[in-house]
Parts: sequence; C-alpha cells; structure tokens
Amino acid sequence: MRAGLVQLNVTDDPVDNLRVTQDLVDQAVSAGAEFVLTPELTNGLSSDRAHQGSVFRHEEQDETLAALCAKAKLHEAWLLIGSLGLLTENADGRFANRSFLIGPDGNVAASYDKIHMFDVNVSETEVYRESQGYRPGQKAVVHNTPFGAIGMTVCYDLRFPSLYRRLAQAGADILTVPAAFNHITGAAHWEILLRARAIETGCFVLAPAQTGFHAETHGKGRRTHGHSLAVAPWGEILADAGTEVGVTVVDLDLSLVTEARRRVPSLSHDRGFDGP
Repeated sequence: MRAGLVQLNVTDDPVDNLRVTQDLVDQAVSAGAEFVLTPELTNGLSSDRAHQGSVFRHEEQDETLAALCAKAKLHEAWLLIGSLGLLTENADGRFANRSFLIGPDGNVAASYDKIHMFDVNVSETEVYRESQGYRPGQKAVVHNTPFGAIGMTVCYDLRFPSLYRRLAQAGADILTVPAAFNHITGAAHWEILLRARAIETGCFVLAPAQTGFHAETHGKGRRTHGHSLAVAPWGEILADAGTEVGVTVVDLDLSLVTEARRRVPSLSHDRGFDGP
C-alpha cells in the first residue's frame, strides 16, 4: 500500500489553507498514493481564540471537511484529515481538535477527538495552554480498512504510550500521528518518540506534520518542526519529509506488522504487578 504524507505550513486563514491542501492531495494521488494523510489543524493555526471562533465552523458546516471528502470520492482514495479545529456546543466555548478518516466513497468512516492537551512551558517565551481553547476527547478509535486497521491519534498524544498499546492490542496495524509539533520539542523528541511507538507496538507509524513559521493576521505566529515521518514496525525510518511543504510517498508492506510481532510478541506479554 502506498501512502502520501502531506506536509503543510498553514496560516490562520482556512480558505487559503484549503487551496494548498487540495493541490497537495491531488499531487499525492498522482504519485500513486492510496492513502493520503494531512497534518493536525489542516484548516489553520491561530493563537487568537476570538479569531478561531470567527473562522472555525461546526462539523456539519465546515468547508474544509466537505471539500476534502469530495477529493477522497473523486480520487477513490482513503484520506486522513489529520485534524480540524471545529466549533462545538460546549457551554464554555471550547473547540474540538478532531481527526477524520474519509473513505473512498467520500464519507466519514471514523473520527477521533484529541485526548491529550498540550499544556506546557517549553521555554520562557514558548508557553502553550491548549486545554483553554480545546476540549479533550475521551474515546480511543481503531477503524478497519481494506489495507489494515488504523489507530487514530493526534500530536501530543505521542507522549502517552499506553494509548498506543491499547490501539495495537485492539488490532491496529497503522498508527496515525498528525501533528503541529513545536520546533524545540520536535528537534529533541519527535523522531525518538515516533520510532519508540512503532517498536513498542509493532505498527507502522505515519506522522504528517506542519512545518516552518506560521504567520497569523491576529496573533504572534508560531514555529513547527516539520519532518513528517513514516516508520516501520521494526523502528526503521522509511521516509522523512524534511522541512519543506510538499508530499512524501512511501510504500508499506503490511506483512511486516505480523513479522515484527512474531519476532518480539510483547503485546501479549502484559503482566500485573504490585507497587506504585
């Protein structure tokens, strides 16, 4: 199965971002991709909550979701929209950070709300409180496709290995980690964590990423790490997109999932233990 990782440098304008994303999805399919993946917050990055509230839409009215569903149907391809920022009915006004798996019929096959919120002090000038703007999800998701079962996660989830173990033990062959990974933590931890999740679970890991400096009309902007990665079940890096916007295609041999788990069957070796 050939996958296409779309690497983006979005702004805070969903309309402009959609034009770029559609073009790159077309490029991925032209390169033979049967499964195309975009990064976290494909519709836009913004540090201004009021601006987010003015440009985000409810799922049923979201133009990015509708347009990319149409692209999947046009190309008869599977498409992971890494995530979209969406309005919700929450009384506190917090948004959803929701990942969508679109089938070749153009319909939403599965969706997943990011569980773990990025509330960190990266440095004195890099402070994030994702939970102030986004509500956390509560449900892990695995969805079967003709080429394998997909375990859906988003960005900061990557630091919580118990989630990935659960997904693998529930049958996932491929773990998706769309991200807008911070450039500081990305340089230090991105590759290591992705390879670890692949090795621990015996899964392929596909991680389409945001890259570069993201200009905002209503905020200070931010910088992301790039380096969309595809990692094999044994931990080898199959593809690294570097830091440029574009498409990276990679061929996956799903039999390697069975082989890796045969060699080290750790998913079946859990034991209870006493202590903290």
